[in-house]
Amino acid sequence: MNRKVKEAFEGLRSKVSGNPAGSEAVFTVRTRLVSDVTCEAQIRKFPSMVIDEPPSMGGADAGPNPVELMAAALGTCQEIMYACFAAIMGIELERVEVQVKGYLDMKGILALDEKTPAGFSEIRFETRINSPASQKEIKELIGKVEAHCPVLDTLARPIPVQGKAWLNGRKLRL
Repeated sequence: MNRKVKEAFEGLRSKVSGNPAGSEAVFTVRTRLVSDVTCEAQIRKFPSMVIDEPPSMGGADAGPNPVELMAAALGTCQEIMYACFAAIMGIELERVEVQVKGYLDMKGILALDEKTPAGFSEIRFETRINSPASQKEIKELIGKVEAHCPVLDTLARPIPVQGKAWLNGRKLRL
């Protein structure tokens, strides 16, 4: 059991349960197109992350592409939630790995068929866990993780997404 993770997670749970009105968090990421299809993302205080496409999409393959990042976000978010809930539940985890596969029809991205969505048509994941815990404990852990993983939740239910556009410093009416 990871004491550091348990203490942090319990501390956050206590803080939020003591002040439910202060439970909302906002995560901000700034991105910009650098050249061709290469972009960079600025997340918190970390060095900029390069996002690019493979050569088949006109990129230089200098980094993962956005849909790969979304799949990575799902897998790593689940792994983090496994660590947190396992710590709270007193379950030892020796290893947790998630493989995510997103299925995408390129006709949607390439605007070759307006009926084909540009995004994933399906996302599948497989989680592999090594642990001395019982099957019953692991099933309970899986239930907690899949019910409370924010990325899985975001992908699994419809949420409002809004955008604004600006041209030369002036907001465009869309």
